[in-house]
Amino acid sequence: MSEDALDGAEPALNADGPKAFAKAFDVSRETIHRLERYQELLSEWQSWTNLIAKSTLPDVWTRHFADSAQLTLLAPKARLWLDLGSGAGFPGLVVAILKSGDPDFKMHLVESNQRKCRFLAEVAAATDAPVEIHPVRIENLRRNSLSEAPHIISARALAPLPKLLGLAEPLFGEETRGLFLKGRDASREIDEAKKDWRFRVETHPSLTSKESTIVDVTGLRHSRQKATKR
Repeated sequence: MSEDALDGAEPALNADGPKAFAKAFDVSRETIHRLERYQELLSEWQSWTNLIAKSTLPDVWTRHFADSAQLTLLAPKARLWLDLGSGAGFPGLVVAILKSGDPDFKMHLVESNQRKCRFLAEVAAATDAPVEIHPVRIENLRRNSLSEAPHIISARALAPLPKLLGLAEPLFGEETRGLFLKGRDASREIDEAKKDWRFRVETHPSLTSKESTIVDVTGLRHSRQKATKR
C-alpha cells in the first residue's frame, strides 16, 4: 500500500486535529504537545523533501497520527517494538510518542534512507520519544541487534504481505506479533502469503479508513520449516 492509497479513503474515526485526537485516544496534553511539534517538523521538512504524500498533509492527525496510534489499542502492554521501513515515522514514531511515559518501553525504527533517518532523529529529540534508529536495510538488521525478540513488529506502506513476511521472519520470536497496516487488497495478500508461509492471522478493521485492514500475524515460519522451537 502506498502513501497515496491512504488518500481519499473515507475515515471511520474522526481525529481531525489535536482535540479530536486526544478524545479518541485518551492521551495527555503533554502527548498532544509532542505530536504538535512532530506536525510542525513534518511540515518544515515536507517543504523541501518528500516524506509523505503532499495531499495527506492537511489531514495528518487522522491519516498519519491516528492511523498509527490505533495499533497501541491492539497491543497496549507491548514493551519492545520494532518498526520496519519507518519512513517519516508512521506508525513507529507515533507509537513511541504515545508510549513516552512508560519507562520500560522501547521502539526500534529501521530506515535505510539517511535523510529520513535525520528527520526521525530530529523529531525523536524534540519529543523525547524512546526510540533507537537503525539506519540500515531491513535485510541487514539481525535479531541480536535487539536486547530480546520484539513483542511487536509493525510496518505501513512497505511491501506486499508475502515480501513483508520474508523481511520480518528473521526478526520474529516465539511470542512476536506482526501488526501490518494494509489496504483494500489485504485478503488477497494473505492468500498469496499462505503459499510460502505458515502463520496464524487475524484481521482488524482500520479505525481511520473503511478500505484498510490491520493484519495481525503470529506463529510465523516458512512453509519449509518444521514447527520446532527456536
